[in-house]
Amino acid sequence: MSGVDEAVRPEGGAMRELLRVTPGAGPVDLAGVDPRSTPGLPSVAGSRPKEWARKQVGLLGAELGRQQEMLYASAKAATGAQAPASAPSQAGAYLAGGRPRRVLLVLQAMDCGGKDGTIKRVAGAMNPLGLHIRSFGPPTEEELRHDFLWRIRRALPPPGYVGIFNRSHYEDVLIGRVESLVDEATWRGRYDAMNAFERELADNSVTLLKVMLHISYAEQGERLAERLTDPTKHWKYNPSDLDTRARWDDYQAAYAEALRRCDTDAAPWFVVPADRKWYRDWAVAQLLRETFDALDLGYPAADFDVERERLRLRSESRRMKVNGG
Repeated sequence: MSGVDEAVRPEGGAMRELLRVTPGAGPVDLAGVDPRSTPGLPSVAGSRPKEWARKQVGLLGAELGRQQEMLYASAKAATGAQAPASAPSQAGAYLAGGRPRRVLLVLQAMDCGGKDGTIKRVAGAMNPLGLHIRSFGPPTEEELRHDFLWRIRRALPPPGYVGIFNRSHYEDVLIGRVESLVDEATWRGRYDAMNAFERELADNSVTLLKVMLHISYAEQGERLAERLTDPTKHWKYNPSDLDTRARWDDYQAAYAEALRRCDTDAAPWFVVPADRKWYRDWAVAQLLRETFDALDLGYPAADFDVERERLRLRSESRRMKVNGG
């Protein structure tokens, strides 16, 4: 196949292996990750990788949509009941005790990193009825009266849904640290709290996929300039973006420590080079595909007599025809 008519797997290994932050490997060196690199990009992409990747994202989107539908259908079938005692076609949709699964994609990035674009292009192929997308800005007064994870818990996707977080609880060890919104003892204590929280989620049917979209200082500058040049993008710009940019090195250090401290098998971190938007979208779509594949999903078996219902339908159709209906 040419790679245009089918979703092609990455070269050199799975994206979950190529882009994974390795636990216990010491400090994370973001400076050593080239934001313009393209790990896993197949040679079949040829001399026009942008066009190839965009077509591939469309094909991957169709597969993601099918997987999402299976996830949603299994949860709907399980409403008010435990998982079937024997249903191999949908075994991956459940954990012990019959709890339907959920998938949560966490997106983090510096300003202009491409979170919105990734959601639009990768999640756009999925059914909105099965999506649960939440963005996190500065906490409200009500949220500040609670533990920092309170608003995150309230935003989790329901069973059977694919959740997407545009920013997340990691802001509390990023901006909270760099801008000194809390003291050092407080933000340092949050790493363990987040690991425990994510372990709890994994134990309760949530499959986590945490992605940092890694852009360069130069690329961010170009994207900010574009927002200032194009009147249709002025709404995306905030003067505080430059204040944050001035502390680039501090934020990179904060990201590096968060990635190191909170990369676990239950909730792994992946760093996606994101200067090339087309590669970013393809890589995140591949990560999602591999995450779904690991769940071994399937459509739920019917809980009724299918043949009996077929006979009823035929009988009713004949009756209506005889009666002129």
